[in-house]
Amino acid sequence: MGSSSVGSSHSKSPGWTPKQNKLFEKALAIHDKDTPERWQNVAKAVGGKTAEEVKRHYDLLVEDLKYIESGKVPLPNYKANGSYGRGFADEQRLTKNLKL
Repeated sequence: MGSSSVGSSHSKSPGWTPKQNKLFEKALAIHDKDTPERWQNVAKAVGGKTAEEVKRHYDLLVEDLKYIESGKVPLPNYKANGSYGRGFADEQRLTKNLKL
């Protein structure tokens, strides 16, 4: 999960450090929607946050994802000379046949 704000202006709850965001992501992977007391467990894993704060942070994340998936987020305007002096089209052409 990225920590940048893409869709809404409040995608990151105030006072969340990069470390807390990473702990939040890991805790969500462990404590899925069927976990009893999910938000209390996530809050404990994050540290310094209440169950209500982590639930709100999650709700904002879901809101941002819906916004992104709806196609309302404009694509970035990449410069003609991308990484290593190649343009985006060149990079697409070079990576087209890569098997990952």
